[in-house]
Amino acid sequence: MAQAEENPHEITQLLREWSEGDREALDQLLPLVYDELHHQAARYRRRERPDHTLQTTAIINEAYLKLIDQRVQWQSRSHFFAIASLVMRRILVNYAKADQRKKRGGSAATVSLEEAVAAVDEKSYEVIALDEALTRLAALDEQQARIVELRYFGGLSLEETAEALHVSRATVARDWQMAKAWLHHELTKK
Repeated sequence: MAQAEENPHEITQLLREWSEGDREALDQLLPLVYDELHHQAARYRRRERPDHTLQTTAIINEAYLKLIDQRVQWQSRSHFFAIASLVMRRILVNYAKADQRKKRGGSAATVSLEEAVAAVDEKSYEVIALDEALTRLAALDEQQARIVELRYFGGLSLEETAEALHVSRATVARDWQMAKAWLHHELTKK
């Protein structure tokens, strides 16, 4: 994919045109957002186990296909990448769950419970555990959960997250710190 110079205002305009049904805007949009989608997917991949079989390009392609099917009134570049981060999170969580099902006997071989538990890949478990913890956090504080998704999964800056959520940078910074502390507690308690 050829690299294109990213212009946030041009991206926002193309997103709005696409939302209004202009398919040519979608064609112009891909080269402008591809690099950032690639960076997001690569961030996800770096957090996975080394032998993870879902490649960065596959994550981008699947996410892009899901994004173009969205019926969203795109507000801005940050809004688009916020939704992209959610889509990529779902792809990886679903992949991790499918991987665990396969290792637990989704294929033909019969194994003991101890063997199945030992076979579960720790990284897949971590992705699922984080997803479950984020779901619990969302029940307590939906904004904090969204901030974690946008910052951790989406790689958005404090400013971009604030723009996507229509809150101040200070609110994002405060909620980000609180959410990280809560998640750390949840993920490390025995």
